Amino acid sequence: MTAAAGVEPAVNDLLDRIGLLVPGEAPSLEFLTGGVSSLIVRASTSRGTVCVKKALEKLRVASDWHAPIERSLAELAWLKLAAQIVPGAVPKVIGEDRVSMIFAMEFLDPVTHPVWKSQLRDGIIEAPTARSVADRLVRIHSATASRPELAGQFANDAQFHALRLEPYFAVTAQRHPDRADALHALIATTRESRLALMHGDVSPKNILVGPGGPVFLDAECACWGDPAFDLAFCANHLLLKCVWHPESTRRYVESFDALVSTYLDGIDWEVAARLEARAASLLAGMLLARIDGRSPVEYITVESDRDKVRDFARARLASPAESLAAMASQWTGLWTS
Repeated sequence: MTAAAGVEPAVNDLLDRIGLLVPGEAPSLEFLTGGVSSLIVRASTSRGTVCVKKALEKLRVASDWHAPIERSLAELAWLKLAAQIVPGAVPKVIGEDRVSMIFAMEFLDPVTHPVWKSQLRDGIIEAPTARSVADRLVRIHSATASRPELAGQFANDAQFHALRLEPYFAVTAQRHPDRADALHALIATTRESRLALMHGDVSPKNILVGPGGPVFLDAECACWGDPAFDLAFCANHLLLKCVWHPESTRRYVESFDALVSTYLDGIDWEVAARLEARAASLLAGMLLARIDGRSPVEYITVESDRDKVRDFARARLASPAESLAAMASQWTGLWTS
């Protein structure tokens, strides 16, 4: 509550400066739950409703996880650029305060823009949605890969390390010393593969399924780097959903296949097989990280299920899969036998 209360003056000031408040008006502020890295406020005024967002220095997780709050500026820049490349793929930015590192964006009603993760949980598992996600994602990657001058604008390596590489791979390496070399190799390869603009958190919880197509949120991890990371990150979530609801495994894997095939077909900045090989290795590391990294997935709680994921991921770290399709086929057998 202290952090929420402390941000209210900045929210009110921003709303006033962007013209959403009439003189003397006190907006209705609803602090939304669900995220761990930011304060997100639904601000309702007589002139409209917006979402206001501010990054937290300490993430709301059990472990001691800190990250630079400058990531708000990275997200702002990513949102503005993605809107130019694929109109409608992100919420419209309405106003910002770069000193307070707080910004306002359009509010998208959950009735018309449900969260993809909620749909996947509730049995609405549709391969066309995954295909559309991949299409928009690969278009953003392709457009930025042709603009190497963006590398300087999005040189957010320290933020990306703090939010992704360290908590996912370095922490997991400490807990699996016999796979540490493979996990540290993922860190090194991801750092070296500087090819396009990554979103960095392409998770179903950060994607709204809108009437005009998927809408990407929460680009705090945006960084110039390896687009294979984004593909693997999203694919990882689709595989993990099989553990959540094993009765829907085949439909989750169909969405996985739609995501991967659509994305690979859209690659035009490098040989697709090279990116796929990196993505397959990253996927193995991410599977293990969501069990034993700093941010374990919240819905896998049965230890026997956790052991299945561990064993699968450790085996693929030791001997990488030939392709993402082969990896998915092997994974399917764990949850349908």
